[in-house]
Amino acid sequence: MATVELRFSSQPEHVRTARLVAAAVARRAGVDEAVLDEVRLAVGEACSRAVGLHRSHGITEPVTVVLAEEEKTFSIEVIDEVPSAGANGAHGVPGARGGSDEDADADGEDEMGLAVISGLVDDVEVSSTDQGGVIRMSWPSAPVSVLP
Repeated sequence: MATVELRFSSQPEHVRTARLVAAAVARRAGVDEAVLDEVRLAVGEACSRAVGLHRSHGITEPVTVVLAEEEKTFSIEVIDEVPSAGANGAHGVPGARGGSDEDADADGEDEMGLAVISGLVDDVEVSSTDQGGVIRMSWPSAPVSVLP
């Protein structure tokens, strides 16, 4: 089972690279061609969200994207380094961050981004701890046959 890890500084221009890498690795893992646009869009949304969280919280650590080919499944984890707000442990949950108007705007963007991802990916999990958050997405894959 192959795994690719991509780490990039929280700059919006790097999101495009993450999308291209995700599509290439998904294709190689055997994800159906018809689904590759959904993979690209979902990764773009998740990475944009992580970049936004890093920038709004002054986090200088890189965003991490882990692409893994498992048996009959291709999964992607987008990992941010922004600690969860409060005991409920979900910075991705609207209203979880705090009280300012800027936080409320960011929560609205989070909610929209997560809604887009949920619409694109059937199997998605959003989790958060005091070390950061993870959006895990997966798609079915078929083994790629090697031509003789």
